[in-house]
Amino acid sequence: MAEPLLAAHDIVAGYGRGDEILKGAHLTVEDGDIVAIIGPNGAGKSTLLKTIAGLLHPTHGSVTLRGEPIDRLAPREISRRGIAFVPQEQNVFATLSVRENLEMAAWIEPAATRRRINDVFTRFPLLAERRSRAARTLSGGQRQVLAMAMALMVQPAVLLLDEPSAGLSPTAAETLFATIQSINKDGVAIAMVEQNATQALEIANRASILVDGRNNRDGVAADLAADPDIRRVFLGATPAEI
Repeated sequence: MAEPLLAAHDIVAGYGRGDEILKGAHLTVEDGDIVAIIGPNGAGKSTLLKTIAGLLHPTHGSVTLRGEPIDRLAPREISRRGIAFVPQEQNVFATLSVRENLEMAAWIEPAATRRRINDVFTRFPLLAERRSRAARTLSGGQRQVLAMAMALMVQPAVLLLDEPSAGLSPTAAETLFATIQSINKDGVAIAMVEQNATQALEIANRASILVDGRNNRDGVAADLAADPDIRRVFLGATPAEI
């Protein structure tokens, strides 16, 4: 059986000795996937992404990319191998222009910077139109698009998104989710932590529910979204809607 594109297995990790946020969590991402990671606050969702990206090292468990272990590598090397992480906050350089942000993100292969920026501007016309504007002048949704565009400058195989719709209006969030789907259709697998669980499950093909640092349920996103217990506990559905 072929190795999955990305696999995190039995991950125990946290922010200090005795502070284990993850208590045996797992995640698998296959080529072409959008995997939604949902669950209550404090469940360890963002910690799982940070561990995969190398910002935290697990005290137990393993992370592999195409079957090769990466859980002891530095974040820079993990990026080189094909994983890009977009944090929820501080994910752009506010005082730099849109183009300068993209240039900063092209550190892996500087010689290809011009071509990759042109590719990004073709994909995201709204960024092309604002290429000379400071990132701080963009709307919340536009900043998130810029953050994802910066991640795409390293041509990742897997894009890790931490709460991409946080703080956005419903309209901006809908546009952002459409952008995520478009990126995925172009061949980038996505693992996405998202509090907007209903919309996340609508665009994902698979999903994992984390509770207290462990996987509560894993499966087809549409099946989980249709489950009455999950709808009641995690999606905020009323009895009438169930």
